[in-house]
Amino acid sequence: MSALKKQVGGQHYKAMKIQPAQYVHANNIPYLEASVIYYVSRWREKNGIEDLRKSIHTLELLIELETGEKP
Repeated sequence: MSALKKQVGGQHYKAMKIQPAQYVHANNIPYLEASVIYYVSRWREKNGIEDLRKSIHTLELLIELETGEKP
């Protein structure tokens, strides 16, 4: 069985036409940017507003690491 056909802990990625893992891998997207994609892609099906807050926090981390500025 393809790893893309199974998911541990829910169905929120399996139900998507293109899974975030496929998109991230095909586009060589770095970790923090990929995390934002995962959180925003799943928020309605998994953790709701908490996932949107996680994506904002991850973007704040990325800004700080890239610029040295604290948002």
